[in-house]
Amino acid sequence: MDAGRIRRAALRDSILEQASKRVLLMGILNVTPDSFSDGGAFFDSAAAIAQAQRMETEGADILDIGGESTRPGAAPVSAEDEAQRVLSVLPGLCADASRVVSVDTYKASVARKAAGAGAVIINDVWGMTRDTDMAHAVADTESAVVVTYNRGKADPDLNLVDDTRAFFDRAFTVTQAAGVPREHVILDPGVGFGKTWEQNFAVLARLDVLLDYGAPILIGVSRKSFIGKLLDRDVDDRLTGSLAAGLASVLRGASIVRVHDVGAHADALKMWKAIGEAG
Repeated sequence: MDAGRIRRAALRDSILEQASKRVLLMGILNVTPDSFSDGGAFFDSAAAIAQAQRMETEGADILDIGGESTRPGAAPVSAEDEAQRVLSVLPGLCADASRVVSVDTYKASVARKAAGAGAVIINDVWGMTRDTDMAHAVADTESAVVVTYNRGKADPDLNLVDDTRAFFDRAFTVTQAAGVPREHVILDPGVGFGKTWEQNFAVLARLDVLLDYGAPILIGVSRKSFIGKLLDRDVDDRLTGSLAAGLASVLRGASIVRVHDVGAHADALKMWKAIGEAG
């Protein structure tokens, strides 16, 4: 095994072990011109690396790099263009041997290239349903993988609990068949993906459905539209709602919270922890 693979395996195992013991913060870094919140802000590689360093200073445990916007209605990006965006920042970020980097992609070819450049986690918002090679890409690169519950199209009449279980049961069947160890899988209930407005609240309320799998649970609610609709807030004015939804998720078992505003969430978690320890 080469040195790069050994380093990645050590980082993967370390961050997964930490997720079993404390709440981790995943900082969002979109190297895109059109993401719903920070699109264009960090499209330049120097700006992206500076933002990554800023988030780490504020308390980010993982950096999640996105090369294609996943907001509703966003224009598709080719695998070649997405890889070029991601690879413009990965070498600089992964030069720090202690930095845990995740790549937000549903394309197996991008996942393979990102892992080759040092990424440790593949964050697939389509839960390995859009690219049939994704599970094999995860297995071949010995990455951890975030599997997101995303049906693609909202159905207000489905039994959400049963459908969530069926989705993740299939996901574990796929990962097992490809050779991905169960302990390398992270589950995300997919707030904002293929759900009605009401269902976004419901999946957060029923995180116990995911606890049964014994896998780390990742929650991504930061600045999302369901918060804006409830509170009547624009995308840049949703921090309070994001903090509340994030802490409510942690209380229900989430161990990784994916956020834009790392410092504020770090403060909230520190306060929550201090109160819990005082009891």
